[in-house]
Amino acid sequence: MLRRILAAGLLFSALLVMSAPLSAQTKSVPGSRAEVELSFAPVVRQVAPAVVNIYAKRVVAQRSVSPLFDDPFFKRFFGEDFGLFGRPREKVQNSLGSGVIVDGEGLVVTNHHVIAGATEITVVLSDRREFPAEIVVDDERTDLTVLRVDTEGEALPSVPFKDSDQVEVGDLVLAIGNPFGVGQTVTSGIVSALARTQVGINDFNFFIQTDAAINPGNSGGALVTLDGKLIGINTAIYSRSGGSIGIGFAVPSNMVRTVVASARNGGRVVRPWIGLTGQTVDADLAEGLGLDRPGGVVVTQVYDGGPADQAGILKGDVILAVGGKPVNDLESLRFRVATARLGDRAKVEIRRKGETRTKTVTLPLVQAPETPPRNETLLKGRQPLAGAVVVNLSPALAEEIDRPGAWEGVVVTQIRRGSPAHRLRVRVGDVVVAVNRKEIRRVRDLEAVLRQPVGTWEITLNRNGRVRTLEVEG
Repeated sequence: MLRRILAAGLLFSALLVMSAPLSAQTKSVPGSRAEVELSFAPVVRQVAPAVVNIYAKRVVAQRSVSPLFDDPFFKRFFGEDFGLFGRPREKVQNSLGSGVIVDGEGLVVTNHHVIAGATEITVVLSDRREFPAEIVVDDERTDLTVLRVDTEGEALPSVPFKDSDQVEVGDLVLAIGNPFGVGQTVTSGIVSALARTQVGINDFNFFIQTDAAINPGNSGGALVTLDGKLIGINTAIYSRSGGSIGIGFAVPSNMVRTVVASARNGGRVVRPWIGLTGQTVDADLAEGLGLDRPGGVVVTQVYDGGPADQAGILKGDVILAVGGKPVNDLESLRFRVATARLGDRAKVEIRRKGETRTKTVTLPLVQAPETPPRNETLLKGRQPLAGAVVVNLSPALAEEIDRPGAWEGVVVTQIRRGSPAHRLRVRVGDVVVAVNRKEIRRVRDLEAVLRQPVGTWEITLNRNGRVRTLEVEG
């Protein structure tokens, strides 16, 4: 009975506080859990002015004047140009997204997919002021873009970064953006999960998951903690209907910070390179390696003379942590390396022959080496690969095209339409492994073997890890 009386008294007191006139309440950034339970308004008031709308205008070719002309049935018989009736008409498309001001001098972060292909970008502040924007850094691999607006010396409101590694599952967060173009909207939720690596949104899969409602138009908006700091850029949702079902993903602020740093340093993204490749340790691998549980990355290849090699990391070592942060899979390792600062000395914890050891890897201040040079070459002549443009692979190129460990060989970068290579269905990204059973290491090797006339060509290609051999009559 006494407990019920006390509970009723506490509830009555809380209602009195919440029903008190606004003038009697002094709102500020919450400093305790009790204050958080009353209102998010102080946090919103602090952060919302730095969250902007992004309007991207792009010109596209309108392929037909009627949906009927896009029907595959007609295209099958009349060709892809059916319904064009001359030159395609240009049509202006407008897209809407969100962005976050991270520097009072005018740097704005948004998603790459918000502005992709845009010919004109406008940033609109919460007070309705509009600024034309230019792209400083457009990093498709992280799905992040940094824009700059000319403030003419005026300082804009901005949101400070917070170390995303300090966030825990269960922390309260706010998502701020412009869903469906209805205007700036704030939703609340919690951090549902961390280090989501199997999402498949960009090349560095490592996301904060939240149940704060995120909808179309929220892309590029802010995910903030209750101390008013940025922990992520809202990027994608898992949905079967197109609307929020409580599973949203944000790029962690530590990754955002590295891209913004590139914008401040000339606009060129240079990522740390560790010089190794590996494979996620699953249950089968863990058993074979004598580990008591799955997790970590087993090293499968080490670049001779690279940072990992110089630190003494060997093929077969299992990487367990980088910089004191656990590495559960290959995506986690890539994120930890990509978000390290250039020139840092990173402590890498490894498992070797049943013993745990620590190696110190110095991440270089320059990008991965481009050795050998690309030697871009258009293949010509009466042979099946004519019309393909090929280059030498190197660590730098492997990083650029997201082919980790593809440090040697020859890769196709372009295909001329209607050429023999096009008719053979060679694709951009194919690696030429061998021609007529002769191994291809450099472009010059490929050119030499293609000059030799033969009755039948045997071409071996590596396409996304799968090797296939084509036979073509000479």
